[in-house]
Amino acid sequence: MSDSPIDQDYIKGILNELLTMASPSGMTDRVVNRVCGELDSMGITYELTRRGAIRADLPGRRKSPDRAIVGHLDTLGAMVKWIRPNGRLRIAPIGHWSSRFAEGARCTVHCDGGVSIRGTILPLKASGHVYNKEVDSQPNRWDQVELRLDAKTSSAEETAALGVNIGDTISVDSRPEFTESGHIVARHLDDKAGVAAMLAAAKVIAEGKEELPMDCHLLFTITEEVGAGASHVLHGDVAELVSVDNGTFAPEQNTSEYGVTISMMDMTGPFDWHLTRHLIDLCRDNGIEHSRDVFNYYRSDAAAALEAGNDIRTALVCFGLDASHGHERVHMDSLMALSTLLLNYMRSPALFDRDKDALGPLSDFPEMNNPSTD
Repeated sequence: MSDSPIDQDYIKGILNELLTMASPSGMTDRVVNRVCGELDSMGITYELTRRGAIRADLPGRRKSPDRAIVGHLDTLGAMVKWIRPNGRLRIAPIGHWSSRFAEGARCTVHCDGGVSIRGTILPLKASGHVYNKEVDSQPNRWDQVELRLDAKTSSAEETAALGVNIGDTISVDSRPEFTESGHIVARHLDDKAGVAAMLAAAKVIAEGKEELPMDCHLLFTITEEVGAGASHVLHGDVAELVSVDNGTFAPEQNTSEYGVTISMMDMTGPFDWHLTRHLIDLCRDNGIEHSRDVFNYYRSDAAAALEAGNDIRTALVCFGLDASHGHERVHMDSLMALSTLLLNYMRSPALFDRDKDALGPLSDFPEMNNPSTD
């Protein structure tokens, strides 16, 4: 991607900033404000929804219908479920992730009044010197971990006196590392890496003062990890919605580690035939490394938008992510490929006019040209 107009250093810089800002679902104001500031610096207009998600606008020659690209700013996290008699905290997950990946995490408890207390999430049996082999045999469940506060407390009363309450939000440290090999290792790359790719593509459009073929909205949601996602942020006139999220590696998965991946189907069903193939054609025409994949245990902002009753075509494009919802890793080449595809999608003509070609060219379905007479 050496000839790509996307600024790789920009992706690194904004991604590092986003990763160091705590934003578990339900506590996203700070990262939303940062993205709003970035849009301001680019001269891109936007508005906030009542819930605090962002709708940004890249103007085009055609005003109706329009298209949107969506990524989410919220991350996984946890919440205080109970203060245990020993002063440590029982916790419940925010979003869907395994307690296996919570063990050993450094974190912050965000209390009322701006008070924050650092701590570590540990298994209940954390010391081999005490529990011997039971350290390895204890179950992998959220009721088998606890949060040890970095504070002088050994009772529920002392912890409560610190300002800790049931329902306090817990953010887990991202701890990003940008390696010389081009890998980025961190928690919460899902989906802040996708957001960085979106912003980098928008930066090219804004700096070039380009008028796109049709209005394109950049949507930044704040509740994807808990299932709501793009259900409440769409403009009513959006006809095409491309969701940006992570693709995963495993046996019999075809996600590209160094390119962009177009998902053909996830657990909610197939994505739009024409929109997915339009994105594949853009990759082919512009020399963007890419692959196609199908995800069995996956949903994105697109699913939430459809379930909310929106009459839209949807697609999902992904950066390659190892160990999703755990100790995640992405390569910069994948983010560059993703951002380049998004840029070319923004510049591409509308998929269909509203009142014609609703089914697309029949050449995509040869059997419709020669229906069976049986």
